[in-house]
Amino acid sequence: MSSWQRTHTCGELRDAHIGQAVTLNGWVNTFRAYPDQVFLDLRDRYGVTQVVVEADRPEIFKLAAETRGEWVLSITGRVRERMIGSEKKHNTKLATGAIEVLAEDLRVLNRCPTPPFEVFSVPQEGHTFGEPELANEDLRLQYRYLDLRRPTLQRTLAMRHRLNKVIRDSLDAQGFLELETPLLGRSTPEGARDYLVPSRVSLGSWYALPQSPQLYKQILMVAGYDKYFQIARCLRDEDLRADRQPEFTQLDLEMSFVEIDDVFRVIEQLAVDVFQRCLGVTIKTPLPRLKYAEAMLKYGSDKPDLRYGLEIVDVGDIALQTEFQAFRGTLEAGGAVRALNASGAADKFSRKQIDELAEIVKRSGGKGCAWVKVEAEKFAGGIEKFLTGNPLTPNPSPAEGRGGAIQQQLRERLNAKAGDLLLFVADKEDVVCQALGTLRTHLASVLKLYDPNALDYKIAWVLDFPSFIWDDEEKRWAANHHPFTAPMDEDLTKLESDPGSVKAKAYDLIINGYECGGGSIRIHNPEVQSRLFKVLGMSDELARSRFGFLLDALQFGAPPHGGIALGLDRWAMMLARTSNIRDVIAFPKNQKARDLMTGAPAAVDAKQLKELGL
Repeated sequence: MSSWQRTHTCGELRDAHIGQAVTLNGWVNTFRAYPDQVFLDLRDRYGVTQVVVEADRPEIFKLAAETRGEWVLSITGRVRERMIGSEKKHNTKLATGAIEVLAEDLRVLNRCPTPPFEVFSVPQEGHTFGEPELANEDLRLQYRYLDLRRPTLQRTLAMRHRLNKVIRDSLDAQGFLELETPLLGRSTPEGARDYLVPSRVSLGSWYALPQSPQLYKQILMVAGYDKYFQIARCLRDEDLRADRQPEFTQLDLEMSFVEIDDVFRVIEQLAVDVFQRCLGVTIKTPLPRLKYAEAMLKYGSDKPDLRYGLEIVDVGDIALQTEFQAFRGTLEAGGAVRALNASGAADKFSRKQIDELAEIVKRSGGKGCAWVKVEAEKFAGGIEKFLTGNPLTPNPSPAEGRGGAIQQQLRERLNAKAGDLLLFVADKEDVVCQALGTLRTHLASVLKLYDPNALDYKIAWVLDFPSFIWDDEEKRWAANHHPFTAPMDEDLTKLESDPGSVKAKAYDLIINGYECGGGSIRIHNPEVQSRLFKVLGMSDELARSRFGFLLDALQFGAPPHGGIALGLDRWAMMLARTSNIRDVIAFPKNQKARDLMTGAPAAVDAKQLKELGL
């Protein structure tokens, strides 16, 4: 054993170790030099221990006084109680705060220049615990090896490790086999763009990196491996945002001889295991189920955050009775008028702030946002003048109050009371959903309708998705999920005649407003698969050139099968309570898909290109 090899970690020592000789290795977190003592806080991923070097050991005292932050040291010494004179000086903010190590030997294992940002500060008595203010994210990604030393990231990646372990243990207990599928496969363009890899041995031919193991896992079902899973790396060349990366990890899972309820039971048990064993949170099952149409109507999103209400309400029938042309014109053109009731928010939004809400709607594709504030007897402000009385009953009864029948109907429909702010959007159906869904999320954050740091998880299934969506640019139907998703049995007769009305055996798992998983029952009948390809505008020749191997496999005794893919990066985000996917990945790309630490993507040698025939 080397003389510098550690006997304990920097987070391990307690008062029970007092008097013991120990060796610690780690990074200098902070240092404080005095004429007769040097205090070093030594840190590793397990914690921090205070080390004292005294002047009566001149051979190491001078060296200790020279050390700086992030130097790598090995310290050998004896554990003693933290004291100043005869008084105990424990740091209750540290797990090791009752002790310190009196150094007898000190070795510098590596020096470090001044870091470009502060990594971590030891919590001191009388100071608030916490990490230093974060540096610019691009700078932290450039020096990711320093950023990864932050305790928050270390705890998050440790949580991710536990997540993976719980998944493997839970699925193993349910009879699943973990099987690997290739990273170099065939390009099957459908959906996001592939990352392509040129072949050196077959010049002019290309591999594609997997967007998912979808086709391989279906073939495993044909091969008789009825319960498969894989923690799979996937790659998609798509536009990035805070919760998306070009390469990501998913739990890929497939089962044979199943229907939707069977897949749900497996995933719900997995969710129970993950949240209990990773966070100590109990998830109640069965999970709620929302139909896609219901989710879009009530929340304007197929991945609604259910931690709060703030439901969207259709008021089209009432709006049609008004003289407000923005409402009536939209409805007569086949659009929708829907509203949100921001309860108790009338006094919380100035006119300028309400105008800012309208800008949010415009950024979502809408024309704007109409509004009124609710008073005890009538509405005020905004479009109030268009909502007085009722053209069908010009003389409202006393029960309708000064506001008239229309206002009374809106009060009842929206459960409105004095002090509420009512917000309306009138537009095409999809625009109304998008605009009010975005507005709902914004209002919930501004009005603090949920605590982002609480262990509060609302998990649900969304199902009954449309099988197809119309691609207006290409003037054809496109698969809403993917082209291997089975339509509902009762909708097969409408597959060619009315594709827009066909529902899919597809489902998403949502957690706190994020889509954290998606799957479906697959098509196992080659005839149905060929019919679906034709609806998507694929000729027999094109379908065979792209998916011939799958079509062949389906003819050789394919069982009914289905599965799901869970986005493990997003699950880790939920467990760590962060909204930035880069916080849960060891070496992420930035929002331009660049690795700032290594400089990738980068140019390559001309010789390499020549070998590839490029």
